[in-house]
Amino acid sequence: MSSLTLTGVRKQFADTVALDHFDLDVADGELISLLGPSGCGKTTALRVVAGFEHPDSGTVEVGGNPIAGLAPNKREMGMVFQAYSLFPHLTAAENVSFGLKMRGLKGRDAKGRVMEMLDLVGLADRSTSFPHQLSGGQQQRVALARALAIRPSVLLLDEPLSALDAKVRVQLRSEIRRIQTEVGITTLFVTHDQEEALAIADRIGVMSNGHLEQLASPADVYERPATAFVARFVGKMNEIPARVVAMGAVSVEGATITGFSTDGRAADTPVQLLVRPEHLSLSTSLSGHLRGRVTAVSFHGPRSEVTVRTDPGGTVLAVDLPTADAKLWSANDHVGIGIDPDKAFVD
Repeated sequence: MSSLTLTGVRKQFADTVALDHFDLDVADGELISLLGPSGCGKTTALRVVAGFEHPDSGTVEVGGNPIAGLAPNKREMGMVFQAYSLFPHLTAAENVSFGLKMRGLKGRDAKGRVMEMLDLVGLADRSTSFPHQLSGGQQQRVALARALAIRPSVLLLDEPLSALDAKVRVQLRSEIRRIQTEVGITTLFVTHDQEEALAIADRIGVMSNGHLEQLASPADVYERPATAFVARFVGKMNEIPARVVAMGAVSVEGATITGFSTDGRAADTPVQLLVRPEHLSLSTSLSGHLRGRVTAVSFHGPRSEVTVRTDPGGTVLAVDLPTADAKLWSANDHVGIGIDPDKAFVD
């Protein structure tokens, strides 16, 4: 397998800059997920790697070798798209063997490779089935087997699960991760689904306006966002109006809370305090940083969400608690609201 490196890649369509001096380094055998809203440039980055788009500037290398001048079919890339893109008149085995035939591999060697790939994706017993005889998840497994059959240097996955229902998506993303790890192939996985990226990637590249806001492990992206954009985009976030009092201290609805990074902002500067639901706590003593009133309790299995409206500010907050703790609260209960300064983010 080979590493994948993009350096200073820029791509513009008319007045829209899709990639702006974009840098990315994917190590051998690593799975990086590009995550971001529509129009952020993640699919353009993948298409540049695949050769479907040519960068205006910058370089793309696989294993240290430039590939910018190579046609897509010469780049040894395996691709899986959102649409399954299977040939409807060919069986699963024939679909998987298509790329091998294009490369001149036929006969016993090709058949052995096809069955190896179908077995890898758990469909060896469906080799003679046509696409219309397979479920959506099974069709996408065939597409994955076809991409891997040519033994590519890099695997490119463009929103491969978005056409599937929720339960199948969860099952198949685990299978993709298992297969990717087993094969050890360098992989670039494009998605707009945060849960998908957090579950499957070694590292996540959060994109905005054609560049990377942060490239880090799923845990770091979630727990230590590098920018306010990442903090807001990944996971659920409460936003509380506040004002800087002094270095490391903010005033929130009349209460002064210390322990924050205020990044040199001057006193009296208005800011937003960003804090995740699981980093808030509730107390009957009203001794928290803020006070409020419970407006709703929503059951979500082992954990539940308590919605609180602050008093006097009226800011609506979501508090994530173990369900056993959430059951202690009811609508109209008055509560103290604690904030963990180490986990909050000032914007």
